[in-house]
Amino acid sequence: MIRLFVGLGNPGPEYESTRHNAGFWWLDEVARTLKTSLMMDRAYHGLVGRCNVNGQTVWLLKPQTFMNLCGKSVAALARFYKIEPHEILVAHDELDIVPGEAKLKLAGSHAGHNGLRDIHAQLGTDDYWRLRLGVGHPGVKAEVINWVLKKPSPDHRIAIDQSIARALTALPHLLAGEMDKATLLIHTSKPVRPKPPRPEPAAQ
Repeated sequence: MIRLFVGLGNPGPEYESTRHNAGFWWLDEVARTLKTSLMMDRAYHGLVGRCNVNGQTVWLLKPQTFMNLCGKSVAALARFYKIEPHEILVAHDELDIVPGEAKLKLAGSHAGHNGLRDIHAQLGTDDYWRLRLGVGHPGVKAEVINWVLKKPSPDHRIAIDQSIARALTALPHLLAGEMDKATLLIHTSKPVRPKPPRPEPAAQ
């Protein structure tokens, strides 16, 4: 089962609504669903929540170190409570997935994501789960930093919020360690494409 849920983002009101904070948005919904409050804990460099699910302690974490150093926060909590990497799920923004879709995967490259890069380094392994929340790509590599640190368009924000809501339906499976079921549910829940409006009949 997943014992530590991590949402990635940058602290501070100026970053709150930016694409890079999609992981924070998802973790807030997990906390709401589990009726868990997040409180600053300086020992773990982040906002931390804990709850009991089926007799097992589950931790929620929003690192407050800024993205480039978030591994320090994740590793500190995981090591203290003896949480194995494969019991950790990290939710983060994903450039290579369109807004409105999400993917679950275990291990693999950080693909240039600074948050994942630091978690790799601090844990000493890539063997942890990722919930990849699509935010789309600007189309030009040089624009990536600007893109993730800006607010998505209203349509994109709605699509991202919908993907977060659909991924949340897999939470019981994640908590039960039913990762195949969680993956299937997240990957087969596709956004509903709005139908194009019907053309108005021509005036006679």
